[in-house]
Amino acid sequence: MKAGLSNLLQQAQKMQEALKQAQEKLAQEEIVGESGGGMVQITMNGRHQVKRVEIDPSLLSEEKEMLEDLVAAAINSAVQKIEERTQENMAGLTEGLPLPPGFRLPF
Repeated sequence: MKAGLSNLLQQAQKMQEALKQAQEKLAQEEIVGESGGGMVQITMNGRHQVKRVEIDPSLLSEEKEMLEDLVAAAINSAVQKIEERTQENMAGLTEGLPLPPGFRLPF
């Protein structure tokens, strides 16, 4: 019993370290969200910090509300891509762990 518990604790420590490394790697990545067929692009890092905003000059003559909607949509697109990338990374880390069906770790 002690050996099993010790092994489980070692696995948890390894997973925690791998999780930390995956989070640090994702934080450095730049993810681009876009809207309006690419006319508005928002670049974020894995920490959801906006690094760059690109707006096609042709949109500057459009209504303010439309431009705001396109910027919001591009931000939402980037956030969604970050969440998807996070889930993909975490799925690889938890692969092979004896977790109950449907159990989700808090990521």
